[in-house]
Amino acid sequence: MLSQDTTISPDTAIREIAIARPGATAVFRRHRIDICGDGDTSLSQAALQRGLSLTDLQAELSGLAGEGDELPVEAGALIDHILSRYHDVHMAELPEAIRLARRVETVHQIKRGCPHGLADHLALIFDDLQGHQRKEEAVLFPMMRQGGGPMIGFPIARMLAEHVDVVEQLEELARLTTNFVPPQGACTTWRALYEMCRKLDEDLREHMHIENEILFPMFA
Repeated sequence: MLSQDTTISPDTAIREIAIARPGATAVFRRHRIDICGDGDTSLSQAALQRGLSLTDLQAELSGLAGEGDELPVEAGALIDHILSRYHDVHMAELPEAIRLARRVETVHQIKRGCPHGLADHLALIFDDLQGHQRKEEAVLFPMMRQGGGPMIGFPIARMLAEHVDVVEQLEELARLTTNFVPPQGACTTWRALYEMCRKLDEDLREHMHIENEILFPMFA
């Protein structure tokens, strides 16, 4: 199985990339590469068939890999990291997960294990997360960049309370996806969807951990 930090070979199958690299389905859709119909096709073959630059396509897919650098120790730099690594990534990946979930629920609605309600739940997570992040970006983070102040405890408490709600949403996400394990024989789209949900769960938990345990205590 291709891992997040593995260089994508020209011989890697489209199906393998779509499942192992969350966000790849959106790249393939943009370039009219069918992850089901072209699933067994190698990346180089797919690029040739679509008249694409293999090097550019590899670079685009490799750019989806997560960052492995150590966290910044200064509050402003840590906020910048949170914005780019988590806020931007959540907003980019959730719409694609919702699209895949609606497709799976429509195409496989009568199949055993179909995740009925998953698309709506992901849409709920997306809407709530948009509001949550806007409050951080418009109120809390600017206060932190200015050094905090005696009133900063109130928005921090609000964000901590909303993080509890996110944990409950993630528990429901795991239930709907049977802990991110697709049923035997699931198609590439279904498997890619569950991998995106697994990554969303991991990213959101890590995101909240960084804020709860590292960033917020700087201003307690």
